[in-house]
Amino acid sequence: MTYDIMLVRVQPGLTLQETLDRLNAGFDPDADLPVLRLTDAQRAEWERILEIVSRDVGPVESAEYLYSLTLETVGPPGRVQFDYCGDTANIEVAYHHSGPTALAVMDLAYRIARIVEDESGLTGHDFEVGQPTRSGDPAKAADRLGCVSDWAQENLV
Repeated sequence: MTYDIMLVRVQPGLTLQETLDRLNAGFDPDADLPVLRLTDAQRAEWERILEIVSRDVGPVESAEYLYSLTLETVGPPGRVQFDYCGDTANIEVAYHHSGPTALAVMDLAYRIARIVEDESGLTGHDFEVGQPTRSGDPAKAADRLGCVSDWAQENLV
């Protein structure tokens, strides 16, 4: 289980929630995922995101899979994974950070989300704490990450 931040290309004339409702209405959990077919513009977005995150955030490993493009941060404060599918994307952070490390890793996740928003036009939202990534407070996200991580350590290990 991971702490997830969602990014989506909001459809013209719709709100973020309306766009998500339309995407979810067409989702079939039994269907195979669609193979990734990026437009030239989406491929260029990915290249810019990868370049800027590598330069401004730090070293990353990247890979191209059948269904998404992925980058993962390398080194401290912890791993943040970003999966890009063109019109949607997701940032994942494992639930094993608390205290100052949780704040550092969520600062990192929000920095990546803001880079993605700037370079792609996707809109990020952290549904875990109900805030947009553009103006949201990473400390609020870190508190949630730390609380769930601490609970998991006490109850699941």
